[in-house]
Amino acid sequence: MEQRPDLRSILQYLPLVAQSSSLVWPPSVEEELQTMSRGPSESMVNSGEALALHITNIQKSLSLNASDLAPYALQGYALFFDKKISREESANFFGEVVPALCRLLLQLPSLLEKHYQKADHVLDGVTSGLRLLCPQEAGIVVLSQELIATLLACSFFCLFPEVDRRLNNLQGINFDGLFSFPYMRDCTKQENKIKCLIHYFGRICRCMPTGFVSFERKILPLEYHAHFVSYPGADSWANSITPLCSIEVHTSGAIEDQPGEALEVDFADEFFGGLTLSYDTLQEEIRFVINPELIAGMIFLPRMDANEAIEIVGVERFSRYTGYGPSFQYAGDYTDKKDLDIFKRRKTRVIAIDAMPGPGMGQYKLDALIREVNKAFSGYMHQCKYKIDVKHHPEASSSHVPLTSDSASQVIESSDRWCIDHEEKKIGVATGNWGCGVFGGDPELKIMLQWLAISQSGRPFMSYYTFGLQALQNLNQVIERVALQEMTVGDLWKKLVEYSSERLSRRTWLGFFSWLMTSLST
Repeated sequence: MEQRPDLRSILQYLPLVAQSSSLVWPPSVEEELQTMSRGPSESMVNSGEALALHITNIQKSLSLNASDLAPYALQGYALFFDKKISREESANFFGEVVPALCRLLLQLPSLLEKHYQKADHVLDGVTSGLRLLCPQEAGIVVLSQELIATLLACSFFCLFPEVDRRLNNLQGINFDGLFSFPYMRDCTKQENKIKCLIHYFGRICRCMPTGFVSFERKILPLEYHAHFVSYPGADSWANSITPLCSIEVHTSGAIEDQPGEALEVDFADEFFGGLTLSYDTLQEEIRFVINPELIAGMIFLPRMDANEAIEIVGVERFSRYTGYGPSFQYAGDYTDKKDLDIFKRRKTRVIAIDAMPGPGMGQYKLDALIREVNKAFSGYMHQCKYKIDVKHHPEASSSHVPLTSDSASQVIESSDRWCIDHEEKKIGVATGNWGCGVFGGDPELKIMLQWLAISQSGRPFMSYYTFGLQALQNLNQVIERVALQEMTVGDLWKKLVEYSSERLSRRTWLGFFSWLMTSLST
């Protein structure tokens, strides 16, 4: 089995070893897990302090250096389970959850073997096995929720080797950074992130989910190809005659609570998962702790390039929450009632796209506008690979094929093996203030860029959550005015470029909404 290219690419990042064509735990680790699986009466793991000691022992058995753990992480395990939760919760965790997680970990070799046996047949010959999905490598990985739970149990016990992960643009995946909260001035939000994850482990130990989750790296090709949509330049956007899609504006509520079926945007940074397992609590990290199965993608998905996005289908939500940032709090159990598709994936679609951090005035430069609109476009395109009907494009030999209404309703390449969701064209996008907040993007600019990308991708609508942002209070008026003008994608793009040029040259200090309304009036 270890000869499989997919397994070989990920094996160095797993805590298992290859032996006689099989994957196994090192004997000392297996013995430790067996002891812990029999409960605290035998293992004596009945407190956070004892758990920290056993994590240190397992680290040594895996030839990992415990000194490489995040500062105060072991103290954090002790403090959380011995002081931050009730005695009843702690007793239940060590009496029921820890033994169940260890029994699950003992199954990891057989779960992986079963996974790879089926991986070539899930999508009719398309590779879907667990592997590194490197930048500029379009592909999909399909994992069972049970395998994901087991991998996350590895993270909880800090079993993954972290050596060379950063060198390959991979995030740290162990939970030591998450538990390194004792030195923080305000550790409440970190404790609540941990509570969400502990709740998840309790749920899956009581009743293991039986569905699947897919992780897909989507790429907008940089090189022109006559039969496929490639990275559009400024002229392509300017020449588009695609109509703008409809917009629903929500001044309250959260993206993950949207009632319909839509592609839900995760405001990612270039590293999938961002600071989820670290010290911060941004909206992205909230999504990852209420839907913990997203964290599994951090194991095998290196950072995204400018022309890439990551789409996840099937993650289950386990927790409720209140607040945001410093006010974030775990608020109890959540029962996810989303239906399943034919692949037993929950009908929750999350798209991770990273905006430019701290762009300042540079966000009004043409290159920045192109980067941001194409980043969004790469995420909102349908899962099927697209083919432009070149009969409609006499300029097909040109390096810049115009984005026309024909390319919005593109001819889909007849490949059922890749297009695994035939209903996706009917699905809109639920998004919000992407790249704003701590990233410093201009919200009036960013919503327009998303509108362009969603419209051009052929999605039928955009549900926009403003999170009460004052700068967007006139959004509905702007949308109505644009609709009255019957503007196309190309028309709105030209207005954005014109405004950005005036903003850069300081001929205007107006926000885009005010500038656009004035421009359309004259």
